[in-house]
Amino acid sequence: MSVQFNHTIIASKDARESAEFFAELLGLEVGAPWGPFTPVVLDNGVTLDFATPPDGATPLQHYAFLVSEDVFDAAYRKISERGLEHWADPHQQHPGEYNTNDGGKGVYFLDPSGHAMEILTVPYGGWPTQK
Repeated sequence: MSVQFNHTIIASKDARESAEFFAELLGLEVGAPWGPFTPVVLDNGVTLDFATPPDGATPLQHYAFLVSEDVFDAAYRKISERGLEHWADPHQQHPGEYNTNDGGKGVYFLDPSGHAMEILTVPYGGWPTQK
């Protein structure tokens, strides 16, 4: 069997709120809760399990998602319409903008738990060239 990424747990102040925020922003569905987890399944089958830790601690995490131009444009429109703080860079030096690195689009924003989220349309370094 090959190695594939299957799931991760995202510590959230309110698991349902964070799952709904993420799913709605990117046009995904929130799954049925399973134990302490509120799942959101990505198009490639990877599951993000949002969970509220028993101690309430939600250390800063960063998640980056490669999305299509259509998904990016729809999500960026929602980010702008809602007045969500966002930046073209991870150091938050270019507020209210998105970047065009590597010939694509990218933006950084915070989820309801304060995690640094990123969506981009082209991977860092650009698409690999075919040989």
